[in-house]
Amino acid sequence: MDLSTNIDMRYKLKKRLILEEGYRQFPYKDTHGKLTIGYGRCLDTNGINQDEALYLLNNDIDKIENELIKNIKFYDSLDDARKLVLIDMSFQMGIYGVLGFVQFLKALENKDYDTASKEMLNSIWGKEFINRANDLAFIMETGKL
Repeated sequence: MDLSTNIDMRYKLKKRLILEEGYRQFPYKDTHGKLTIGYGRCLDTNGINQDEALYLLNNDIDKIENELIKNIKFYDSLDDARKLVLIDMSFQMGIYGVLGFVQFLKALENKDYDTASKEMLNSIWGKEFINRANDLAFIMETGKL
């Protein structure tokens, strides 16, 4: 079951995650030494085909969105662009990584997208993953997918 009701947003999110994470058939160690497979999924088993990886990606997006709904009380009030940013960030760093962005989340709750964008870029994550952070900060600030 897809939790995102907007098909266009889900398509754009998957397109971004596929581009950013890249497809790998067999396990490899990522930049943090974690065993990863498919579209950024950590595993310690044999390779998977592309259809399986896309299936897992959909499941991971649903799981992340469920976690965001449970942990961020204002999540449902956000537009699709800001939801995409939170899902993308959570996909990369986990829900608890995103929950650590306290000032970012305060700004987002107040719909202060300019400050939220700046908080993203001024974080350790923003300095480590410059291209991804810049892309997502732009979406956060402008609301353009």
